[in-house]
Amino acid sequence: MITIRIAGITVCLKNRYDYTEMLCRDYVVQDCEADFEVEATDEEISEEMSTTEEKTSEAYAEAVCLHRKIADRLWQYDAFLLHAALIDCDGQGYAFAARSGVGKSTHIRLWRKNFGESVRVVNGDKPIVRVTEEGVFAFGTPWNGKEGYGENRGCPFRGVCFLERGDTNAIEDISPEDAAMRLFPQVYLPSDGEAVDKTLSLLDQFVDRLSFWRLRCNMEDEAARVAHDKMTRA
Repeated sequence: MITIRIAGITVCLKNRYDYTEMLCRDYVVQDCEADFEVEATDEEISEEMSTTEEKTSEAYAEAVCLHRKIADRLWQYDAFLLHAALIDCDGQGYAFAARSGVGKSTHIRLWRKNFGESVRVVNGDKPIVRVTEEGVFAFGTPWNGKEGYGENRGCPFRGVCFLERGDTNAIEDISPEDAAMRLFPQVYLPSDGEAVDKTLSLLDQFVDRLSFWRLRCNMEDEAARVAHDKMTRA
């Protein structure tokens, strides 16, 4: 059993496998009262293993179940899980969302290559978003994709860029309505009705307060420069 703090929320993980402790090692806190606790049952672990296309271990399946149980509770803290790659560039958060295989990880590597220490990868796959009176903020989590890109940090959230493959590089603003349609499949929705309603309300606020772009791009250095010039000057 370990206690972690993610996005300012303290969670007790009643894990049975060491894999979870290894995965969450950068988020562990000591002598802190948890906001809530999560535990995966044998049945839930078995079900996760049976529904995963690739062969996986019980330890890995437990970590996935615990992650999902945390995501189910985020709405109670004005937060939700976003499927995107999140970077911090000069203290501002920018996320990149795309269909699987389009190249989110490749694109954030291009930002790091071209802009050096001004860019830090907060989470390569599943950051947490919190909507507050002071602003919208994004945070890293231990669950950061197969590449393991990420760190335990947060940043003000400035905008989301939707990536599409193209032969040349071009970026444009998109409307809040277009952004909402593109975001909806990328947001984790809990199964409980009240939780869904609250998450959708948070998503509405998110869309109203951030900037959104569509980037048609190849995977060359110019793609990162075109995106950076537009997004950081918005």
